[in-house]
Amino acid sequence: MKANELRQRSKEELKEIVNDLRKKLQELRFDLVSGKVKNVKEIRKIRKEIARTLTILGEKQHKNKEK
Repeated sequence: MKANELRQRSKEELKEIVNDLRKKLQELRFDLVSGKVKNVKEIRKIRKEIARTLTILGEKQHKNKEK
């Protein structure tokens, strides 16, 4: 998901997205250990998506504190 799309979402939606991505990352890590994952780049992609989402969530919280 692109940053512009994430900025249009509410805080609750962003938190839900982060939780879903973290669950998916955990599943991928377990699958990696068991040898089921063939595309290890997927793990990096999800980590970056989590970071992007948390950054935008932080921006929204920072804007609310200023007001």
